[in-house]
Formats: sequence, structure tokens, C-alpha cells
Amino acid sequence: MDRMDVSESQSPASPASAMSGQIALEQQQQSPKPKGPKRLLQGLQRISSSPSLVRRTRSYSAGYQRDRKASLSCVSLSSSNQCWGDPSTVTPEAPLIARSNSPSSNAPTPGGARVRVLGTLPNVSQATVPLPPEVRARSHSMLSETAVTATSNETTSKRKIDFWRDLPDEIKMRVLSYLSPKDLVRCSLVSKEWYSMCFDGQLWSRIDATGFYDRISADALLKIIIGAGPFVRDLNLRGCVQLRDKWIAEGERISDRCRNVVNVSLEGCRVDKTAIQFFLLRNARLRHINLSGLTTVTNSAMKIIAQTCAQLETLNVSWCANVDSKGLRRVVQACPQLRDLRAGEIRGFDNEALMLDLFERNTLERLVIHRTDVTDESLKVLVQGKDPEIDVLTDRPIVPPRKLRHLDLHQCGRLTDAGVSSLAHNVPELQALQLSQCTELTDNGIVKVLRTTPQLVHLDMEDLDKVTNTVLQELAQSPCAERLEHLNISFCENISDHGMRPVLRSCPRLRSIDMDNTRISDLSLVEACSLVRRRGGYGTNLPRVGMRIAVFDCIHVTWAGVLEVLSSNVFVPWTVKNKQPIVSVQETTSGSNQDHEDDGETSSPSSSSGSIPASGSASQPRQHHHQPRYYPQEIIQLKCFYGWQMTVDEHTKRVLRGDLAAAHRLDRKWADYMVATEGDATGGVGSRRRRRRVARLLEEDEDDPVTGQRRRRARSGGCVVM
Repeated sequence: MDRMDVSESQSPASPASAMSGQIALEQQQQSPKPKGPKRLLQGLQRISSSPSLVRRTRSYSAGYQRDRKASLSCVSLSSSNQCWGDPSTVTPEAPLIARSNSPSSNAPTPGGARVRVLGTLPNVSQATVPLPPEVRARSHSMLSETAVTATSNETTSKRKIDFWRDLPDEIKMRVLSYLSPKDLVRCSLVSKEWYSMCFDGQLWSRIDATGFYDRISADALLKIIIGAGPFVRDLNLRGCVQLRDKWIAEGERISDRCRNVVNVSLEGCRVDKTAIQFFLLRNARLRHINLSGLTTVTNSAMKIIAQTCAQLETLNVSWCANVDSKGLRRVVQACPQLRDLRAGEIRGFDNEALMLDLFERNTLERLVIHRTDVTDESLKVLVQGKDPEIDVLTDRPIVPPRKLRHLDLHQCGRLTDAGVSSLAHNVPELQALQLSQCTELTDNGIVKVLRTTPQLVHLDMEDLDKVTNTVLQELAQSPCAERLEHLNISFCENISDHGMRPVLRSCPRLRSIDMDNTRISDLSLVEACSLVRRRGGYGTNLPRVGMRIAVFDCIHVTWAGVLEVLSSNVFVPWTVKNKQPIVSVQETTSGSNQDHEDDGETSSPSSSSGSIPASGSASQPRQHHHQPRYYPQEIIQLKCFYGWQMTVDEHTKRVLRGDLAAAHRLDRKWADYMVATEGDATGGVGSRRRRRRVARLLEEDEDDPVTGQRRRRARSGGCVVM
């Protein structure tokens, strides 16, 4: 029986089923034809949607092929017959029976098509075959729930991202490098992994214990040094006295681990002599060595430095009592790159052989030989050499200029004008000169140096009794006047305003002036205030300290001069205060209320002439005028008589935080108080009136209704000081 007979023998399809089949056919014709597995599933769905397989008008399924190959649309319903070839051999009465227990049930079919094996199902009829649930059509809601479930399962099964663990080790080290040593030690307590990271040698290439040397134990510090030994480049153990026993017991181990140190500072440490020498032998790359104040450093250590550290640039052996010129000479001869030598309180600088070696090397840029036995002859050898050629016209030695930039000769009592004069014309790059407490110096030697040092920035002449105003007058006319920033003339009792005022007028870059125990007066303070106001100007930024002045124990400095400094620190000219106000424009929204507000603003008599009246059609932007606050950009920090110092310090704090009104009230009250107390000290007819004024000053002030702070009524009556 062919396919047409089967369809005729069945009952005709209902109109509803025919209509649904027609709609499905139209939808199929409109949509693009699927391919592959989707095509097979579409054919199965169409078959299951029809209640009858014998309807004559039903079209072939999409999976049916007319090239005489087997497909699921031509399966037989007979229990004895199966269709593997021609679809015309299908009988509607034969149900498809699968023998699941057959050994050949999984064998491939002769026609190449896969047949779904059906068992004995109670709901299976001769006209319909139910589809398996995995290919059965589902509603949109069921599909959405399935998609959401699959997404949630996928998210749950997805591995959680550990940001820190997934980072490369290089980035971890880079992040941890920004932590301080104290924070690194704290982070090491998190876990074993963090412990290994925090004590990695890459993070400890620079060990600087100056910030925590008094709060760390010797064992912890030793552990850090040993752990980071091969990576350490800068080792600063200044003040670590707790390592005294560790240097004795573990000194050789420390030296074996730390072999790549470039900069080392052991100032103030209690290091064993053997440990220092062993450390210097193991570090041939040292360039900067600081052994200041170590009594265990001897000439043997200098010999090791000369033999090992050929790249040495800086050596600090100040206050090393067991080092002399003999050991230093070996270092100077063996280290051609030595630029900084600090040897304060070292014996043997009267030895001309050491000075001659320094002259021939001519690499020093900083020489600190304070409190030594240097003499005029040895200083001349350092600057001019021995038996130099003399120029006939200028009567000066013909020698290469020295590269010295910083020369410290303070408290060298054997120096006189003859030795200091040798510096003239030979140190053109000198920037700092310290000659304090060289009591034999006079104006002649210093003036010659000032005229030939155009780069001078720092000049220290403290406690030179024989220096007069001539030095300061020459300083004001010298080439270095434009660059001078620091001047110390404390305890120079012969210096007064005649020398100091020209300096304040000619040196615009002065930042620090020490004038303790001199004869200067209030006139010098007034000149300093004028210099700071001229140089700093006025602006909207908060003030900063532009000059530091020390006038302690100056008998001619009175409270009037101190008040002048305080008044200058809060002074802002009216021309600066009344500058054009800043106009800020804000957008407004259209509306009746906004228009009403704009009309009120424009009609106000206090509004600016440049305001735009609001129109009825659209609202105009609102303009706000606010006056910026101006401050003096530089002020003077003053150190004066201890009875006035607390008031001066409080006044400076108020100015630095921008509260000029509070600072002005303070200096005004202090002026009234000083007028009253200074008048009472002298006595006179008006003593009762002055006592009443002091009592009024001590009463409680009124409360300011605006700021809520206590203030006193302002008084007018002219200047109460001058």
C-alpha cells in the first residue's frame, strides 16, 4: 500500500487542524529554511503537531527526501516491518517495535538513517508518536527559565578571580615598594606568602633606619639585613647602637651577605674594629662612606679603603680620634674620584704633604676641616701649591683654579688674614664659606675673598670680634650680593645698622639672617620688612615664611621694632583689597519663581551695574560677585627676646593659616599692653590712667555676633607706638 492509500483510509482532518497546518506552512515558507540538526527538529515538530498521519492534504515534512533514501517521516508503524528504503512500502498498521535487548540494535542501518528505538509505551497509539522531551517544542517562558538557569550555573561554576594572587610577581613587588619599612614588617604577619614577599630582597635595596632605629629590635634589624643582603645598595644604620653585640657575633656573616653596598653610613654605631675592616674588604663598590664619630676606625681602615674602594667619592671621618693625616693621605692618593672629604677634628692638617696631594688631585668640591690644626702655610699649599709661579703684573700665583664649592674652616684658631687671603682669585666656584670663631680674622682677609667669589650663597662670620661694618658694606657691593641667601653675623659686636641696612637693600635673595648680640636696631628690622614685601608681593595663596631673622639679645631692638615686623606680616594695601571682584555665572531654570527672583536681584540697589535684567520670555543667568581674599605671600619669622617670643609665635601661626584679622587683633592688644607696661615702668603723672588701661585690657571682651569669637571694640586715635 503506498502513501496515498494510507492517507485515504484515515479519517479526514478537522478544519482546525487544517488551518493550523496551513499557518505553519505559511510561516515555514516565509522564514529561511534551516539546515543540519535544526532542519531535522523542525520536521519532527511538524509531524507531532498533526493528530493524523493519513491526512491527504498534508505536505511532506522538511526532513523527507524523495531520492529514495530512508528518513524518519517514512517509518512504519507495523511491529514486523521496518522501512529502510522505499517510502512507498510503509504500512500504517505496523507499529515500530525496537528490540532494545537485541545485540544488533546499535548497529548502523542499511539506509544510513538513524532510527529512534521505541519500547512498549502505554500512551503510544497507531496514529501518533510522541517526541522525546529533549526535542519537544517549549514555550518562550520555559526557554527563558532554562537560559537563566544555565547562566547561573555557568556563573557559579566559573572560577572566582583573586586579583592579588593573579598579579605577576613583578607588579606585586612594585606595589609593595611604596610601603615604608614599618608597614612592610606589619604586612609580613598576614600569611606565609606575604611573609616571603615582604622580606624579598628587591624591597630592601635601600635600608634606611633613621626613622625607626629606636623602635626596632636588634634581631629584627639583623634579620632584614641578612635577608636582603645581596640586594642592599644603600645601608644607613646611623644610631643603631643595639647592633653592638650583633656586629661582634654576626659581623662576618653580615659582610658575607652584603657584598654589593654602594652607600654605607655607620655614624653613631658601636661597631667592632674587626667587623668594620671585614665589611670594607667585602665591598669594593663603595662610593659614599660615613664613619663619623667611630673610635674603632683607625688608619688601618683607611688603608683598606685605599686598597679596595677605588671608586670612592665621599668620605666622612669627622671626630674619628684614631685617624690622622697619614691615613687620609693614602685615601687621597688611591681614590682619584674623591670629591667630598669631611675630616673635622682630625689631627695632621698642618702637614703640607697632605695638602700638596689635595692640590695635585684637585677633585675636591667639599672640604670640611673645622676644629683642626690647619695653618696659614698649609692652607696656601692647598690653594696655590708649593713654590708656584708668580705673575709679574698682578703679583698672583699662576695655578689652576680650585673646584671647591664648600669650605668649612670654622673654629680653626691658627688661621689669620694671610691664610684666608690666599683664597682670593683661586676659588671662583665657592658657594659656602664658614669662618666662624676664627678670632684672628679681620676685615682685610675677608674683603679680598668676597670680591672674587661671585657664586657665594652662604657666609658664616659668627663670633668675629675684629670684623666691622666695612665687611658688610663691601658685601653689598660685591658680585655675590645678588646670590647671597644666608648670612650669620651673630656676636659680631662691632656691626650695626650702618653695615646691615646696605646689605638688606642690595641682597634681594636673603632668606636667613642671624644677628644675635649685635648693635643693630629697629631700623634694620624695618628695612627687612620692606625687602620681604617688595619681593613677595600679594596674592590669594596662604602666606609662607620668606625670611628668618634672629635678633636675640640685641640691646637696640625694642618692642616697637618687633611690632613693626608683626604689622608687616598682616599688611595688605587697599589697592590690592579693592581689586575687581570675581564674577561667577550660574545657569538658572525658566519659571515664574525664578523670574521673580531675577527681577528682585536686578531691582536691588546693591546689584552691580553690569548685571543683565531678566526678560519675560526666558530667564537669564545669575551673576555672583565675591571678593577674593589677598594675603602677603612672604612673611618674616622672628626670634627675639624670650618675654615677647610667645606672642610673636602665636601671631605667626595665625598669619600662616590665613587668619589675618585675628593676627591683627593680637598685635593691637599687645601694642596697647606694651604701651601701658612700659609707661608704668618709667612712672609719672599718668600712672593711674595707665593702670586703668591695663585693667580694661584684662577684662572679658565682647562676643562677636558674626563669628562667635571674642573681640574688643576697635579704637581710633592714631598711632600708639611712634
